[in-house]
Amino acid sequence: MSGKHSFVLESRDHQRRLPQKIIIGRQEGESMERIALKFIGFLYFFRERIQIETSLHNDSIPFTPDLVQLDYELRPVLWVECGDCEVAKLKKIAIKVPEAEIWVLTRSSETAANLIRVMTREKLKKNRYHILALDESMFVEISGMIKSRNEIFWFKCNPDSPEMQFDFNSVWFELPFQVFHY
Repeated sequence: MSGKHSFVLESRDHQRRLPQKIIIGRQEGESMERIALKFIGFLYFFRERIQIETSLHNDSIPFTPDLVQLDYELRPVLWVECGDCEVAKLKKIAIKVPEAEIWVLTRSSETAANLIRVMTREKLKKNRYHILALDESMFVEISGMIKSRNEIFWFKCNPDSPEMQFDFNSVWFELPFQVFHY
C-alpha cells in the first residue's frame, strides 16, 4: 500500500448516520480520483454494514468490490465499482452476485454515456445496472483537495434535485449528479 487517507465524518442527515471516521488505503499507482470516487461513493451509498474494498472470502467471486454491503449470510446485496470498469467484469459480477444491486460510480455524465454505449454494444442484460455520474468539474476540484487527513460535514443528498451537499476540508459543495439505469 502506498498510503492512506483518513476522513473524519459528521452528518446532519438523519438518514445517514455516518461513522466518525473512515480510512481509505491508496494502492501503488492508484489515482487520487479513484480515492475521491470511493469516499463520495461511501457517502452516497452509506447504509448499515457498507464496507470499502473488503475481501469477500468467496472463491467463486474472484473480484474485490470498491464498496459492498453484505447481508447477514455474507452475500453481497450492494456492489459498487468506482471509476473505469471493464464491461466483461460487470457481466461476470452480475452472474456471480445475482441478488446484488450493481452500481458504477463515474466522474462525469460523458464517462457514463460511454459506458452505456459499450454495455449496449456488448449486450449486457438490461435492468440490472445503475450508474451514478458526478459533475466532472466539481469532482476534479474535490479530487485535488484530498489530503492524508480530511474532514467532511455531510448535510444532505436529495435524489430529487439531484445533488449532494457537504463541506469538504472547509469548502462547501453542492455536487450535482445524474443516475442512469441500464
